[in-house]
Amino acid sequence: MWQQLNVHFGFQALWSPGFIIATIGLTGLYFWAIGKGRYRFAESEPVPLYKQILFVLGMFLFYLGYGGPLYIIGHLMFSIHMIQMIVSLLFVPPLLLLGIPKWLLKAIVMKIPFKRVLKVFAHPITAIVLFNVMFSFYHIPVIFDFLMAHKMGHDAFQTVLFIAAILMWWTIIAPVPEWNRVSELQRVGLIFLDGLLLTPACALIIFAGSPVYETFTNPVAWATALSLCLPGTQTVSPDLIEQFMLLPLLEDQRLGGVVMKVVQEVLYGSFLVYVFIQWVRREKAEEKQKQMELEKSILEKFAHE
Repeated sequence: MWQQLNVHFGFQALWSPGFIIATIGLTGLYFWAIGKGRYRFAESEPVPLYKQILFVLGMFLFYLGYGGPLYIIGHLMFSIHMIQMIVSLLFVPPLLLLGIPKWLLKAIVMKIPFKRVLKVFAHPITAIVLFNVMFSFYHIPVIFDFLMAHKMGHDAFQTVLFIAAILMWWTIIAPVPEWNRVSELQRVGLIFLDGLLLTPACALIIFAGSPVYETFTNPVAWATALSLCLPGTQTVSPDLIEQFMLLPLLEDQRLGGVVMKVVQEVLYGSFLVYVFIQWVRREKAEEKQKQMELEKSILEKFAHE
């Protein structure tokens, strides 16, 4: 399959050199900010190596999902499209939020225009509902087929969906603790709500009795959607669909839904553990602080006597 991709699409379409440059540029800006430029930021402190690794991994997956081969292959088969969604929306945002130190996140947020409007959508319930509604809306067959055939609309929707994913993950991760408005117990409930809201879209895809997306069943629609991803005026022949459909259409569709749901459950389960660990650490820190204050008050009492 890889050889066929190279023959029919070429290096520029598969690897998006411009996206590579942009990704490297953003990564370089990050390392400048946590290195030589760190003293320009308030409350800055050295960034642990594990955070740097998480950020680099997040940027690599960001490139892979939106500019690398996975983006093109996601237009060939629905199951690969869902893998691209998993990488771009379920892995990239948390990796970036965990990789950027909170002092840098504060500086970035303060530079965002229309912060008051964004603050409304950053409300925990709103953020989670918004992401899941947009994801489900995107996968309604008529909407999906329309967006895949209209590049500007598709790119705009994908951009807003990615922002919604960041807001949703911000709620779960709470990367700036002092800005966090929900307790750990509430965050556990939000994670369960998040998984519940994604279920209908996956169920529609998994239990459909026939393929529901014209983009993958109609060779002309398939070729049109794929051509919009290629540079310049390059087009794709509808006849190529038989070479790249490695699974029967219905099995491919069901596989995409199953993979999305399974990965989502595993990932959300992992973050339940993450929230629980944060909860235990906070309780221990508060208990230690209370113990220190008690000991201090006792010493002061004896000192006055």
